[in-house]
Amino acid sequence: MKRKLIAAIGVAGMLFSVAACGGDDGGDSGKKAGADGYAGQTLTVWVMDGSSPDQWQKDLAAEFEKKTKAKVTFEVQQWNGIQQKLTTALSEENPPDVFEIGNTQTPAYAKTGGLADLADLKEEIGADWTESLNESSVFEGKQYAAPWYFANRVVLYNKKVWADAGLKDTPKTRDEFYAALKTIGEKTDAEPIYLPGQNWYHFVGLVIGEGGELVKKDGDKYVSNLDDPKVAAAAETYKKFQALSKAPKDKDEATPQQGEVFAKGNVGAFIGMGWEAGIAIEANPAIEKQIGYFTIPGPTADKPEGVFLGGSNLAVAAGSQKQDLAKEFLKLALSDKYEGQLAKLNGVIPNKEALQTNLKGNAPAEAAAPAAAVGGTTPLIPEWAAVENAPNPIKTYLTAVLNGKSPAAAAKQVEGEFNKRLAQQQ
Repeated sequence: MKRKLIAAIGVAGMLFSVAACGGDDGGDSGKKAGADGYAGQTLTVWVMDGSSPDQWQKDLAAEFEKKTKAKVTFEVQQWNGIQQKLTTALSEENPPDVFEIGNTQTPAYAKTGGLADLADLKEEIGADWTESLNESSVFEGKQYAAPWYFANRVVLYNKKVWADAGLKDTPKTRDEFYAALKTIGEKTDAEPIYLPGQNWYHFVGLVIGEGGELVKKDGDKYVSNLDDPKVAAAAETYKKFQALSKAPKDKDEATPQQGEVFAKGNVGAFIGMGWEAGIAIEANPAIEKQIGYFTIPGPTADKPEGVFLGGSNLAVAAGSQKQDLAKEFLKLALSDKYEGQLAKLNGVIPNKEALQTNLKGNAPAEAAAPAAAVGGTTPLIPEWAAVENAPNPIKTYLTAVLNGKSPAAAAKQVEGEFNKRLAQQQ
């Protein structure tokens, strides 16, 4: 997942990672553990900027060394340019042994043969990984990575605006949510919701909630599935809520930053990541005490709205000469102790529901957690990557629907470009 962990209310702020416990590799790098464990070896682990707090690295490195007699070096990478850098590294003789990889990027690397099969690891420690979070680690039926941490969108709302409208409780269903926003529009001067026309990750969540798919198989290739009735239903839901907003129909949530719009104090709610509260607070510190969070409501109170799950997996390089040692590291890194610590420090959703108790007291994370089990991602196929390049045809589709085209006509409008991108060679 390409994103920053930005300081927000109740969330540990930007935590930058540094190298921990380095050292030169010694002896036979591929040797098995013996009486001295893996003494003399050093495992190289790539983590992305902001993903793993210093304390997490320090504690994990110390326990890893005590258990294996080996050392671990954490090398911090930047999201910008990481795909090319990782592709190059995996083709060389000495790739990173373990590395963080965006969940939606995982299938592409699995297809190229760059990732080691982790079926044995899944069997040993992954029985209770949340199924929706593990899906991106599986490619063509094989376990090529392990789910690490995740985040999804919530409703951020202005408590004062809601109080001014006479609203005392947060909604539990989609209809209640819509009714609350309508009340804000009728009883206050505030914009009920700021929802730009191209907040396409929220639209993906709505499609997931409908049980729909953005692509389908046509023979041996993938093609657009935007003309599916389930996708159309998601588009109609998006249109219904967007009609309550003054936001432009042809812009996304970053143009302008919706947190900055919310910061002005005359917007009832917006749908975004918890860390976007930090953007609002930076623009207007006084707004901090007015910000509240709740899970995006679904059609019924017993099931939240579908959400897009952004996040990261941990993988082992197929070319690593330290496969066994790498798996020992993963057993520790993904253990309840360190998954729980990461969730608590960074406010991210851990890979199993039982560990969500570590989010207690972190309001945005607590609001996000209930939807994790019903969330999903963009299609987990290598061919998907080209679809997201600007101009994203999903965004074009949404704008067309909001400007009056039927979902079927809007799907037809972008079908050619969509299919062209799905057919690009990976």
